[in-house]
Amino acid sequence: MKAGLRERKKMATRQALHEAAVSLSIEHGLDRVTVEAIADAAEVSRRTFSNYFTSKEEALLYGDELRIRMLVDAVRERPAAEAPWAALTGAAVDLERRLGARDPRWVTQVRLVRRHPALAAQQVSTYASMEDEITAEIAARSCAPVRARLMAAAFLVAMRVAVQEWLDRPPGTPLADVMRECLAEMGAAF
Repeated sequence: MKAGLRERKKMATRQALHEAAVSLSIEHGLDRVTVEAIADAAEVSRRTFSNYFTSKEEALLYGDELRIRMLVDAVRERPAAEAPWAALTGAAVDLERRLGARDPRWVTQVRLVRRHPALAAQQVSTYASMEDEITAEIAARSCAPVRARLMAAAFLVAMRVAVQEWLDRPPGTPLADVMRECLAEMGAAF
């Protein structure tokens, strides 16, 4: 279903705030960026910023939320008969192929998370907020509720670890390879 004009404007404002937060953090460093500066760069008021995000950290990591939402959609699109962990892994690898880790701004954002505990905490919060949706997708594949929740949490941890591990690998290492490795290791329990 196509979003209406009002919804598209909201999405554009949210995206502009996110992009301003990323740009300013790259240019000045996270510690020197304020909510006011982000709002000014996006040409909106401080109040408008607060309608969309609760903090500069949340605005900066909005891209992660979008990626996880796309991941949930990708899991939904997997064949219904596919085993839950295989569906999660397949969806993650397929999404990585589509999006890639080639966006230098995303890579810089990931490196910022590593250096700033407040960002790491916000990232965990973002991942946890999507856990219920992933759990529901897994449970729909005839998986017991507790097992589905454990699997969703383990999957999100493995994804976060894969990205961090990838940063430590030699340049040119495909993120999809590191994701497969981490997901295979974690998936052995399932």
